[in-house]
Amino acid sequence: MTSAGTSPEADCPVSGDLVEWADKIFVMDKKQQRQMKARYAERLKDKGLVCLNIPDRYELMQPELQAVLRMKVVPLLRVGS
Repeated sequence: MTSAGTSPEADCPVSGDLVEWADKIFVMDKKQQRQMKARYAERLKDKGLVCLNIPDRYELMQPELQAVLRMKVVPLLRVGS
């Protein structure tokens, strides 16, 4: 598993290579989902693009955000999901 950001200022910005490498792609909100679809429509065809519907009100690595991510992402990572 790896992490990348949709912002050009992200420590690791999303790239076409990362999109092609991924099996599933999780985004935090609808805005990021639209950005990904606009930038990588062709490369996303056979990928799972999942919007977690998590509002942008958390700080990086905030414990509450980590708990929400675990609750929403872990079940989706199970085999067959």
